[in-house]
Amino acid sequence: MSLSIPESELPLSLTAEQAVEAAYGAELAELADRIARGLPCLVECDKELSPYLFANLRNRLKARNLKCVYLDGRPREADANASGPPLGLIGTMIGQLREAVRGAVEKRVVVLPHLDLLTTSQGGLTSEAREVIPLLYENPELVWLGFKDPSFPLPKVIENLFPHKLSILGIARDRLRHLVTQKESRKFGRAFNPWQLYKYLSGVNAVRVRKLLSTLEGEDYPADPKQAYRHLRNATLTGAMEIPNVDLAADIGGYEKVKKRLREEILDVLRKRDAAANPDDAARLEELIPRGLIFWGPPGTGKTYFAKAVATAIGAAIQIVSGPELKSKWVGESEDNLRQIFRKARQSAPSIIVFDELDSFATARGTYVGSGVEHSMVNQLLTEMDGFHKEELVFVVGTTNFVEALDPALLRPGRFEFHLHIPYPEPADRRAILDVCNAKMKLELTPDALDYAVKRTNDYVVGAASGTRYSGDHLNALSRSIARLRLRDGLTGATGPDLVERALTEWVERPTMTTKEETVLATHEAGHAVVALFCDHAPPIERITIASEMHWAFGYVRYADPAHKYIQTVNVYKDLICVALGAREAERLLLDDLSLGASGDLASATGIARELVEVHGLAGGELGQVQFLDLHSGQRRADLAPATLAAIDARVAAIVEEQRVRAETIVKENVKLIETLRDLLLEKKTIDGKSLGQLVPASKGRKSN
Repeated sequence: MSLSIPESELPLSLTAEQAVEAAYGAELAELADRIARGLPCLVECDKELSPYLFANLRNRLKARNLKCVYLDGRPREADANASGPPLGLIGTMIGQLREAVRGAVEKRVVVLPHLDLLTTSQGGLTSEAREVIPLLYENPELVWLGFKDPSFPLPKVIENLFPHKLSILGIARDRLRHLVTQKESRKFGRAFNPWQLYKYLSGVNAVRVRKLLSTLEGEDYPADPKQAYRHLRNATLTGAMEIPNVDLAADIGGYEKVKKRLREEILDVLRKRDAAANPDDAARLEELIPRGLIFWGPPGTGKTYFAKAVATAIGAAIQIVSGPELKSKWVGESEDNLRQIFRKARQSAPSIIVFDELDSFATARGTYVGSGVEHSMVNQLLTEMDGFHKEELVFVVGTTNFVEALDPALLRPGRFEFHLHIPYPEPADRRAILDVCNAKMKLELTPDALDYAVKRTNDYVVGAASGTRYSGDHLNALSRSIARLRLRDGLTGATGPDLVERALTEWVERPTMTTKEETVLATHEAGHAVVALFCDHAPPIERITIASEMHWAFGYVRYADPAHKYIQTVNVYKDLICVALGAREAERLLLDDLSLGASGDLASATGIARELVEVHGLAGGELGQVQFLDLHSGQRRADLAPATLAAIDARVAAIVEEQRVRAETIVKENVKLIETLRDLLLEKKTIDGKSLGQLVPASKGRKSN
C-alpha cells in the first residue's frame, strides 16, 4: 500500500459539516450512543469546533427521538419581552438553566456549550458558578452534554458530573485524506502524500484544516511544493512558538560527535520515515524516534542552540520555556501552565518544546523544599509526555547543568530517553567556533591569531567569570569584543594575536607591583618552567606570564593538555611534585629568600605525595602496599594505629624531600637559563611556548609547546 493517494480518490468539495463527520464520525457515534443511554458526557475541543460537533450530535440524537436544549445564553423572545434590565450572557444562561432543570418533565439532553465561563483562569468557581452547581445535580432525568475549552481547567465539582469524557484535539492521521479536496491536493504536487501533510496538521481540528486548505495559493502540480507547506507552517503557529533558522553544520562550529549523533539517531530516521514507501514502514520508523531529549552540560555550551538547529532541520516550530517562569504561587496554575504549553505545541506540530533549566522544577521527588509545587509539576509533565501519539511530531527537550539532580522517572525509556552530553569545547571545537564567528563578524583573524585564540582559551575564563572554562558563549563574546576593538580603533585588514590578547585582558584589573615584587614573581615562574622542561613526564608549556588576568594568581605557567588524560602514573605525580617545588628552589638560590606565595606550591606537593602514599600504595617498607584512605568519606581509616600514622607521615615527607632535592639539582644546573627566562619575563611580561622553544637550546630541556 502506497502512501500517495491518487487525485481521483479525493472528494471534489467539502463543507465544514462534512469534514467534521469525516474526521470524527466514529467518536461522535460512540458519544451519541452514551448520551442515548443516559450518560452525561463532556467534550474537550477548540471553541470553533464545538458548534459543528453539537450540530452533528443533534442530528444523531434526533434520530433517536431525543430533544436537545442548547443553553448558550442568547436571549429568546420571551426573555427579550421581560421587564427589567438585561441580565447579560451568564445571567441569561443561568435563567435558562434554571428553567430547563425545574421545568423538565421528560428525558432531554441539556447542552452547556460555555462551561469555561463558570470558572476562573486557575480553575476555581466564579460567583455565578456557585449558583449553577446545585442546579446541575438537581434533576436526575436530565442528560448533560458539556463542551470544555482546553485552555480552561474545570473544577472537580463540575467535572465529576460527567462520567464520560471525550478529548478531540487535532485529527487522526488516517482521516486526513478525507479532508483534502482534489483541487487542494494539486498544490502539493502530482504525488499527494497525506502522511507528509499530516506532519503540519496533526494538532489542528477538522474545521480549521478546511479553512487553511481552502486558502492555499500557488500553481497546481509544482515541482517543489515548499510554498504550500510553508503557508501551512506559518498558519499553524500559536502562542510563543517560532520558526528558528539555525543550520546544524553552518551555524554551529565543532562538536562533530554531537552533530553525528543527532543526525544518525533523529534526523536521518525522520528523513527515512518521510521517504517510506508504505504506512507499515513509516509506522515502524516512528517507533524508533525518541520524543524526549535531555541536553546536558556546562552553561554556555549551546544546548538550546542545538535544539534550534534540530527544529530547523525538521521544519519544526520551537518554544523555549524557562523552568522558573512556570512556577506560580496559585494552586494549580503551575500545572495548567504546563498543560497549555503542550496543547499549543501539539497545535503547532511539528514542534519542539525546550524546557530551559529543567532541574529548576523537575528534581528528584522527595528532595523538594518549600510548597512542593514541583512534585505536582513533575507529575503533570509525565502525564503530558505519556499522552503523546507516536504519529505526532512533538519533541520535548530538557536542558540542564545538573542531570544527576533530575527525577529518575523522567529519564526512563519512553520519556526523556535520549541523553546528549554537550561538554566544554575541545581545541578543535574552539577553532571551528571561532571560524564561524570570524566569518560572520568579518574579524579577518590571521592563522597565527586563530592559533593564539585557541590556545589562550584552553584554560579558565578571564575576569569576573573566572573559575569556569571557555564555552561557545565565551568564544562568541570574545569575537564580539575583537569586533568592537576594530570598530573603536578604526582598524581594517588582518587581526593579529595582539588584538586577541587585548580583547581578553584590556579591562581586567591587575595589581600594580614594584620592580622588586616583579623580580620575585618572575624568578618564581621561571623556576617552575625550567624544572618542567627537564621533567620527562610534565606536560608541554603553553604560556608563562607575570601579568596574570586570573584573580587567584599574580603569575602562572600554563601547560598544554597532557597526551594521556585518563591514565596517570607514579612518575607523572612525582614530576608534578618536582615542578611545584622548582619555584621555591629557584627563589632560594637566586634570591636567598622565599616568598610566602610559594607556600601554595608546598601544599600542592604535599597533597600529591600524600595521595601517592595513602591512596596508591606507595608507603613502602613495613607498611607495604596498602590503602589508608577511606575513598567514600575522604578521611583516613579510623582503625590506624599511631605508629602507622607516624610512618605514613614520614613516608610523605620522604617523597617530598626526594623531589625537592631533584628540583634543587635541576635549578643549580640551569641557573643561567632561569636568569635568562626571568629577565625576559620582566621585559615581555608574557612568553608563549613557541618563544620558550626558541630560548632553550635543542640540546637542553625537554619540551615546550
